[in-house]
Amino acid sequence: MAENNKKNNHYKISDNDAGFEISDEFERFNQINDIFSRAFWDNSVRNDLSDAFFESHRVQPNSKKASGFKQKDFALRNAAWAVSDTFSDRSAHTGKREGFQSWMENDALIANEKLAIDDIGKFSNELKQIAKLFGADLVGFIPIDERWHYSKKVNTIKFEPVSNKLPGNFSSVIVMGHAMDKDLVDTYPSALASSAAGLEYSREAAIVTQMTTYIRSLGYEALGSMNDTALAIPYAIQAGLGEYGRNQMVITPEFGPRVRFSKIFTNLPLKYDKPSHHRITEYCSNCTKCADACPPRALPKGPPSYEVINKSTIKGIKKWSANCEKCFDYWTKLKTDCAICMRVCPFNRDFNTFSGKVFWKLATSFLQPIALWWEKKQGLSKRLNPSTWWQMQR
Repeated sequence: MAENNKKNNHYKISDNDAGFEISDEFERFNQINDIFSRAFWDNSVRNDLSDAFFESHRVQPNSKKASGFKQKDFALRNAAWAVSDTFSDRSAHTGKREGFQSWMENDALIANEKLAIDDIGKFSNELKQIAKLFGADLVGFIPIDERWHYSKKVNTIKFEPVSNKLPGNFSSVIVMGHAMDKDLVDTYPSALASSAAGLEYSREAAIVTQMTTYIRSLGYEALGSMNDTALAIPYAIQAGLGEYGRNQMVITPEFGPRVRFSKIFTNLPLKYDKPSHHRITEYCSNCTKCADACPPRALPKGPPSYEVINKSTIKGIKKWSANCEKCFDYWTKLKTDCAICMRVCPFNRDFNTFSGKVFWKLATSFLQPIALWWEKKQGLSKRLNPSTWWQMQR
């Protein structure tokens, strides 16, 4: 086991393998500058609409006549978020919003006896199955890469940056993917559709807690994380769970862009995964459906660049970057989140169907031009009317 651990400790995923282009201007991102934190301290973002947006998740907002924004739609959305909100509020009095602006505190103690792991490969396969038993849809293991860790996290009482130093000796990251319900996603933009996001955040809170408790009960360190502590997207890409898309999302072979990600930092000896390559990013280079459909025109139509759009853009990484200020401003007007870019993505499909399998085969091979031609001919996918979704439940 000692020899395997030594090999693991020297394992590194190259930026080339992950498809990352990083310049000398790179800086770790300070979470105080993400758009959701700025909405509480930056007057160029914060306004009455942004305050009402956050308040609407706590208090039932006035319903509208429009389909997808009625009383039942907001009720389902807020119920879907309830577990996540309860979890994130438990340390709010200390300035920690767990799962979003601070890591998830552990209740379980680390066992005095440490499990002996003689075969890292077999144990890693077993641990992936345990994660799926708890409810994770995708799982990957990679070494810690501190470039993706926020330089500072946020005290949510004072809304000021504070230390983001991890409380432990961690060497690895477990990245888990949580698939969103396709029918709900297809109703974006609507309060109803936000239930898809809320459901997964609530499930993440439970799954991450179960996984960290399991690992700590084996005698190893484990620290749970959702949107907090570190950027999930580069970690998910390094772990081979998907590729980066024009819509700023990780597009996965199993669920397309309909995935939320969580992380667990640990010192477990694990067999690491590698980035996957299915030509998805190449497809996105020739497709602009998400940008074309974006109401506030927040997504880029050109090639990846190092452009810093505003203070919510990470510096020094060549990629497609959204104008988060435009995006969030549109959210506040809706009083709920928008993921039209997820809904219209050509990879937002059920890949178990015949048509889904054919598209995947074409889009990820030398036949990709045929998939692009076909998608262009089809136009933007139609929104599922939220009223139809409710009828489907009867």
